[in-house]
Amino acid sequence: MYRIVRKEVMSPVIKLLEIEAPEVAAKAQPGQFIILRLDEEGERIPLTIADFDRTRGTITTIFQEVGYTTRRLGCLETGDSLADFVGPLGLPSEIENYGRVVCVGGGVGVAPVYPIARALKEAGNEVISIIGARTKDLLLLEDEMRAVSSELLVATDDGSYGHHGFVTDLLKQVLEEKGKVARVWGIGPVVMMRAVAETTRPFGVKTIVSMNPIMVDGTGMCGACRVSVGGETKFACVDGPEFDGHEIDWQLALRRMNMYREEEQEIIKAHEGGGCGCH
Repeated sequence: MYRIVRKEVMSPVIKLLEIEAPEVAAKAQPGQFIILRLDEEGERIPLTIADFDRTRGTITTIFQEVGYTTRRLGCLETGDSLADFVGPLGLPSEIENYGRVVCVGGGVGVAPVYPIARALKEAGNEVISIIGARTKDLLLLEDEMRAVSSELLVATDDGSYGHHGFVTDLLKQVLEEKGKVARVWGIGPVVMMRAVAETTRPFGVKTIVSMNPIMVDGTGMCGACRVSVGGETKFACVDGPEFDGHEIDWQLALRRMNMYREEEQEIIKAHEGGGCGCH
């Protein structure tokens, strides 16, 4: 059993769990993910790794309660345990000393960006980080991102904090004013990652995005995370999750995002009377 050693409620629908998983923590790298299962009858869900502590033997994940299982997961408390916790999965981020890099995180996407930015800074890069959310109350890991960045810029859609607008506004500003940028990472909702890729395209800056949002099975067996990259079919879970954002067929990716929406709404509606389903 994999015990929850810390829980933090970051917003009404965004939760942080630090979970004992020493064998996973020993090998985890930035950019990878895990798959967990709440109990013997639960579904397997992939979640990104927001942090890992090899000394404590823990993995931290930050997730938004969207579907039935993430709502149940959000009900768990410190001391509770998970039935399964598998990882690290996926290919790690390619960390080198590129020079000047930009890390862009939108919404819950700030969580997987954090270990990438930290590793890039440790490798000697100048790391300019841009994080954003719909409103200030939903902004994640601001202090942590500032600590691992050479410069941190913040945007909120409603203007309640930082730049009033989108992370892509700040990204364009950096690309225009900072001179050469060697590489950009952008992680967040699919529409946001597409916008990041389109913002960097005219500047010719290689842009890495994470296709975690379209994963289901996480092992390459279900085929739900098929993504067209440069005209070739790839699987986000085993060939990624990171790909060159300029080569992705974004229309196909967006269609895959909606594949199971109807089924998800049906199961949520079936359990409405039982709250999160924990009891």
